[in-house]
Amino acid sequence: MEWLNYHHFLYFWVVAKEGSLARASQELRLAHPTLSGQIHRLEEALGAQLFTRQGRNLVLTEVGRVAFRYADEIFSLGREFLDTVKGRASGRAIHLVVGISDVLPKSLVHRMLEPAFRLAEPVRVMCREAHSTEAFLGELAVHAVDVVLADAPVGPGTAVRAFNHLLGESGTTFFAAPQLAKACRRGFPRSLDGAPFLLPGGSTMLRRTLEQWFDAQDIRPQVVSEVDDAALAKILGEAGLGVFTAPSVVEAEVRQRYKVQLVGRAEALQQRFYAISVERQIRHPAVIAICEAARRDIFA
Repeated sequence: MEWLNYHHFLYFWVVAKEGSLARASQELRLAHPTLSGQIHRLEEALGAQLFTRQGRNLVLTEVGRVAFRYADEIFSLGREFLDTVKGRASGRAIHLVVGISDVLPKSLVHRMLEPAFRLAEPVRVMCREAHSTEAFLGELAVHAVDVVLADAPVGPGTAVRAFNHLLGESGTTFFAAPQLAKACRRGFPRSLDGAPFLLPGGSTMLRRTLEQWFDAQDIRPQVVSEVDDAALAKILGEAGLGVFTAPSVVEAEVRQRYKVQLVGRAEALQQRFYAISVERQIRHPAVIAICEAARRDIFA
């Protein structure tokens, strides 16, 4: 039977939290070479590298991120055990790790996650962001991530067996800074032909559907920037650099937060949103709350 050396695992956990061997050495009161050697022995036992070096900092590998989540659970549970034995209240929270596609508007993500914080039990939500759903598939497979919120389903050809839970769909709204919005509002959507436009990144579902919609309308906007991050696109749009889009369900929040104005709406340009998990039947109470509230309140 294989056994994990928990001393080595504790050293790894502290190094991961501190971000460097030097700071971890001070925290653990161990010599730098001793600590480095113990981490190396743990990597040998696991058969995988846990850290890569970026400049003077240590950065977790994919296996390292999985190991860190388990270490966090294990040593947090250890603290709870000591609190219980010594008569101190622990108040242990439910852990929820959410993978978030960075093309999703932050205001929409906030509304999706909000029901998890309203559960009767305390919940600790850990948000991980990546450019694509595929980046989370390995972590979903080993349960290092509980659910992924995305704008596209996982395809049938993926190596990980995952299930797509449709949360809802929304039309698309076009926004711009006041002067540009006024110029583009009349004659929408033809007015977008030649207008400065902030296009989503090339690998996103929204990018593909927008281009198909432009082709169908025979519209050729002047693309001034391709932006992967939805929040950055809104900031650039607020600065007057171009027209940008967001799901119509967050129209009011976008107009208020970024001081932009409506250019037009395209109900035919549908965006769909999914919760992706490795469970056909979701059991995590916080994920259940997220899915039910999204279908009932956000996308009803």
